[in-house]
Amino acid sequence: MAGDNLYDLFAARFPKEPGAVFLAVPGGRDLAYGALDPAVSRYANLIASLGAKPGERVVAQVEKSVEAVLLYLACLKAGVIYIPLNTGYTEGELEYFLSDATPRLVVADPAREEMLGRLAAKCGVPHLLTLDAVGGGSFADRAKDQPDASQSAQVAADDVAAILYTSGTTGRPKGAMLTHGNLASNALTLHEYWQWRPGDVLLHALPVFHVHGLFIALHCALLNGSRVIFLPKFDREAILDHLPEATVLMGVPTFYVRLLDSPRLTPGICRNMRLFISGSAPLLAETWEAFHARTSHRILERYGMTETGMITSNPYDGERVPGTVGYALPGISVRITGDDGKVVAPGEVGILEVKGPNVFKGYWQMPEKTAEDFTADGWFRTGDMATSAPDGRVTLVGRAKDLVISGGFNVYPKEIEEVMDAFPGIVETAVIGVPHPDFGEAVVAVVVPEKGANIDLDALHAYLQDKLARFKQPKHVAVVDELPRNVMGKVQKNLLRAAYGGLFSGKGAAQ
Repeated sequence: MAGDNLYDLFAARFPKEPGAVFLAVPGGRDLAYGALDPAVSRYANLIASLGAKPGERVVAQVEKSVEAVLLYLACLKAGVIYIPLNTGYTEGELEYFLSDATPRLVVADPAREEMLGRLAAKCGVPHLLTLDAVGGGSFADRAKDQPDASQSAQVAADDVAAILYTSGTTGRPKGAMLTHGNLASNALTLHEYWQWRPGDVLLHALPVFHVHGLFIALHCALLNGSRVIFLPKFDREAILDHLPEATVLMGVPTFYVRLLDSPRLTPGICRNMRLFISGSAPLLAETWEAFHARTSHRILERYGMTETGMITSNPYDGERVPGTVGYALPGISVRITGDDGKVVAPGEVGILEVKGPNVFKGYWQMPEKTAEDFTADGWFRTGDMATSAPDGRVTLVGRAKDLVISGGFNVYPKEIEEVMDAFPGIVETAVIGVPHPDFGEAVVAVVVPEKGANIDLDALHAYLQDKLARFKQPKHVAVVDELPRNVMGKVQKNLLRAAYGGLFSGKGAAQ
């Protein structure tokens, strides 16, 4: 039905006190809730003046800023589809996105104006405006002359609010279409499940072109009318400076690893913290245990993806088990199926599938891919391999595309990684499969040692003898200073496979 605009859901929760701060920018200009709707309306009116009608697309490749958040909210209010792009994308990647999305408007950082202007002209984009991290640029300038009031577009819950492009590590990137209803249902569920309360303050150091920072973090804060300490990026010292005035931190595992490296991380500095949340990449059990020992706080790990928002979470009240991602959220169903499509028994590995109001509408202009990723009875195949306990608690094993089949045996990388991470001197391990002339694929482990540690590979191989079946044991171990990661902290195993893919291809190759 009409009247399901996500922006209106947020606006109904704005604090009655107009001076209540929404975005608190250390060293910069704060944005109060009382100024939020007028600013959003000016942006929405400018978008409408450029001829963008509900359902048309607006692409943004801008730095994290108050203005970037206003642009997103304005797109919601105007009923246009918001498409945030990673600020690290190259010219070739951007050309694909613009030609695929066919936006009415591109909003770019001024430093990229020349390049994006060239691409916009090539791709037939009618309008290109700029927006910088401190409120400057042609978009902000033109918005100043717009009226500071507007009516929200009448949209249905099933209308698309945003398109987020997946990483595209296999094949061309896919645009996941998320509706107003998808985003609203997930935000309301998380707000309740994580027990947001009056006075909560969110410490925000995530990017805002990604589900975690844009949707999960900001949506919960908006529903709660919370103050958000809005940092431009993760900076360990800045996080520690502001922890005493915050109650909630959402981060990727790297945040917590780096915080643990500081002697400033103490129970005292966390005295007002209510909740530490981790996601976007697996959190090592060792990190969880070390953080708990140092701060007495149990990090809450959850699991989701671009196409679904959050799917599972460790409980707010109850046991948070390190290495697991908890239970299906209220209103969301999960199941784990084998190659035959049948649900597997607890403890058996299969593909995790999900159904619920959080599940996206499909891939932009890819009906065949959409159909391929849904089962006949309407479940979305996540591509993540998992097991479940008898009580429904979910543990992720890895991506299906990361499964290694060596000599006809299935090898699940996470199992090997956990065993190797327990070896003295190893901080982290990434296990991949690479082509092998005899086994089809060989297990290769890439390990990061502790600072100053020297990994004795002979001792490591001896250590693995009675802990892993022979077909699971790495045929090659590489030692590196750090693993390649994307901006959300996920290990880029595709880059590792490319780097080590030729290990066994030549005569005399490593065995």
